[in-house]
Amino acid sequence: MRRAEPAVTLPDPGPPRLHDIIARIKDSYPGLSRAEQSVADAVLSNVQSAVDASNADLALRAGVSQPTVTRFCRSIGCDGVRDFKLQLARSLVVGELFLAADSHLAPADPDNTPPFWASVLAESLLAIREVERQLAPVQVLAAAAILAPAHRVLTLGLGGSSSALAEETQNRLFRYGVPVTACKDPYLARMTVSTFRPDDVLIAISGSGRTREVIDCLELARTYRARTIAITTPDSAVAQAAEIALTTHVGGYSDSLMPSASRFAFLTIIDLIAAATGYKMGPLARENLRRIKFNLVDKGAGPTIEPLGD
Repeated sequence: MRRAEPAVTLPDPGPPRLHDIIARIKDSYPGLSRAEQSVADAVLSNVQSAVDASNADLALRAGVSQPTVTRFCRSIGCDGVRDFKLQLARSLVVGELFLAADSHLAPADPDNTPPFWASVLAESLLAIREVERQLAPVQVLAAAAILAPAHRVLTLGLGGSSSALAEETQNRLFRYGVPVTACKDPYLARMTVSTFRPDDVLIAISGSGRTREVIDCLELARTYRARTIAITTPDSAVAQAAEIALTTHVGGYSDSLMPSASRFAFLTIIDLIAAATGYKMGPLARENLRRIKFNLVDKGAGPTIEPLGD
């Protein structure tokens, strides 16, 4: 008699994965029928309204029949109208800011100044003023006091602006003779921090203030009695995990195409740290700067004494 095979228990796949339905509508648009394109136009013109509308309301708004709405939902890969509404509602988690048209932008003035010109400059200036208002000089001096004698410094930033800011921190400090390395890989950072000693320093940069890998590295560094500095937002998990927290808050801008001005605030903090460290190191920093300038001029950089930060 043949023995029965044991039953195989498959792992629970969990809830079905939701897709970027907005991108799917836009990518599928050329292949839709004219009536289905009308539904797509009605949806994309006001996503929140489409989420709230009934099948009949959406059909009326698009000027099509209710079965056409159902066909549209299936044409873009949804199981039906209900599944479509679920995925459409999830798309609003990102926010309607990125779905807004550019019609709200004011026209260029007679001098051909683009409509975003004044906003970008104003937000950048505001960010620098917020640093002046929120950041205590004593905190910057405290950071310089542990950076100047450091045996080794690691600057850590993960993703987006933070990784670029970590490299900029390295660029500002190495010229004084600070032994600094920038890192934007969480695993390499964790391995490096694992080798830290009490005279080493971790500078962690986080715009959100809640990046788990950054928090872990700060906590790990402190277990090895290394010094830690955070450049981040106030009252955040990253700020709380660091020995010295250099923080500032800059509000976001309502236009999704505008770059975040918070990086200007962080750049200002980095420049303040660098200057404070240079002054703390004194003659040694000046000698290192002199050597760099001497060798740049010797290589034909030109007779003009240019800034060493460039």
